[in-house]
Amino acid sequence: MLKKIMKGGRKPSKSEGNDYGYGPPGRHSATGPASNVVVNHASRAAPGSQGPVADATFAAPPPMHAVEPLPTFRDVPMTERQSLFLRKLQVCCFQFDFVDTLKSVREKEIKRQTLLELVDFIQPGSSKITEFCQEEMIKMVAVNIFRCLPPASHENTGQEVTDPEEEEPYLEPSWPHLQLVYELLLRYVVSSETDTKVAKKYLDHSFVLKLLELFDSEDPREREYLKTILHRIYGKFMVHRPFIRKAINNIFYRFIYETGRHSGIGELLEILGSIINGFALPMKEEHKLFLVRALIPLHKPKPVSMYHQQLSYCIVQFVEKDYKLAETVIRGLLKYWPVTNCQKEVLFLGELEEVLEETQSAEFQRCMVPLFSQIARCLTSSHFQVAERALFMWNNEPIVSLIAQNRSVVLPIIFQALEMNIQTHWNQAVHGLTVNVRKMFLDMDAELFEQCEREYTEKESKAKEVEELRDLTWKRLADAAAQRGGEDMITV
Repeated sequence: MLKKIMKGGRKPSKSEGNDYGYGPPGRHSATGPASNVVVNHASRAAPGSQGPVADATFAAPPPMHAVEPLPTFRDVPMTERQSLFLRKLQVCCFQFDFVDTLKSVREKEIKRQTLLELVDFIQPGSSKITEFCQEEMIKMVAVNIFRCLPPASHENTGQEVTDPEEEEPYLEPSWPHLQLVYELLLRYVVSSETDTKVAKKYLDHSFVLKLLELFDSEDPREREYLKTILHRIYGKFMVHRPFIRKAINNIFYRFIYETGRHSGIGELLEILGSIINGFALPMKEEHKLFLVRALIPLHKPKPVSMYHQQLSYCIVQFVEKDYKLAETVIRGLLKYWPVTNCQKEVLFLGELEEVLEETQSAEFQRCMVPLFSQIARCLTSSHFQVAERALFMWNNEPIVSLIAQNRSVVLPIIFQALEMNIQTHWNQAVHGLTVNVRKMFLDMDAELFEQCEREYTEKESKAKEVEELRDLTWKRLADAAAQRGGEDMITV
């Protein structure tokens, strides 16, 4: 059957079109190129059919069995450059062991120089490559970048799972070659000479999905390239946009509800921040569901601090696009509000302030009671950074304006917290900020302030009476026990 395919006995089926034929994503040996594998694309015409005129001018070069230097593109006539391009792609399909730095040094350098030549050949203004060459180039890129990622340090080692922030990032040993392969792919994608109708045949859903899997790489340099390339693909190939959004969604679901670990959440959120910024209005229901089901639950995982800046940007973008989503976002933040992690609380308060800046009065009123109940708890936090961050909200004019309009509801909720801070909080900075906020409310509405003060005094007085009554009751019990003096009575 394989011989029939190679001889053009039948046209590849669509199911074969998504199979790149790379075999297992492990490394190929340096004794033979990975390009010997037959590639079947549904989009590629069968050998018996008529292809592009440019492709008919030369035949595919025979397979190479060793890495040997090839002439540069300048040293060959224009008519032979496409054929030389294919031979150089074959050289770049060889894989090497980078763990051993002394192994295959000459061959590694030949491949590196060849990749540099290919990158220069792809740049705008150079010779335009044929469709067949484009397909072979994407195949070479896939052979190099699609691989098994090494396990994280805590996997299969028996070591205790550590905080991802404290781990040293793993740097890919083959990066000298990988970087050039990524650069080649990036230049191909962004080139104005790249025909999207042709390129989308090879940069298909299967390719994009494998590209997304690489975002779990621990090497930050690789993730940066992947972020740029995927963003460019999203912008250039409209046909891939819904698929990319759905695939990113699935990565988030798995991270939130299954693994709790993923290296590329921040980079994926950076891409989404730009995508959300381009959403048309009125916003589709699909995008609102993405906010509720994926973005808001991303506040739950323990390593949220690693990607919170990008997540906060995405959340605020949604509220800026549609202010009616502010209530949904605020209630979502309250749902996942940290209980014992003070650093996460500081992050949440910062994000909450940004959301409140974009919140309209109607949405604010619908969630202000649970919102300021939580803020009141933050005001009295023994961790001074949490209390301080909560008090800083009163330095924000849009938020102060919303509070002033609804002071009759807000002040009674937080008045007790303000008084407790003034009386008992250990930190002087928190004490000073609390005094300023208290004065702000007094200037805002003296009558309301005095009413809250009376209610607070009455409440404290009643609480003191209850406490005295409880002490008196225990004293009477102790006296009664002492009078009886029974041998079966045990006093502590």
